[in-house]
Amino acid sequence: MTAIQLAVVGFFAAVWCLLAVILIAGPDVFGLNAAGISPLVFFAAVSLLVAAVTIAVMRRWRWTYWLILVAFLAGALRVTSSALELEGAIPMEAPGWYVVVQGIVGITQFAIGVAMIATYRRSGIWGRTTGPRSSSTRPRPRATSSHR
Repeated sequence: MTAIQLAVVGFFAAVWCLLAVILIAGPDVFGLNAAGISPLVFFAAVSLLVAAVTIAVMRRWRWTYWLILVAFLAGALRVTSSALELEGAIPMEAPGWYVVVQGIVGITQFAIGVAMIATYRRSGIWGRTTGPRSSSTRPRPRATSSHR
């Protein structure tokens, strides 16, 4: 796996663990009980989604690269929203600690998204060196001999 793949899979693993902790410590944050959804069913559904995305990242599926890139760059919106909630400019929809966690997640998402762009420009999709972007994959010119 490339470094960018490790970063994305590591991010999803960390967020999955964070979700488990939040569901145990403060299950009312998500409002699942009010919606009639079991926290266990919610966690199982998110676990399946994380597993599917992890498989897609490990297999270097192109479409998931672009989908994840857009989602991670949108983390900047999460940071902005959290900052506005903490400032009191918009009403706080969740406890303050959860808003701070969302801001930290957004900063991390955005940073990985920027790293994905840099890696793409240097090495292509998922950091693999294929195509014209890498000089290591171009055939070397043959040495011409002046002797016949």
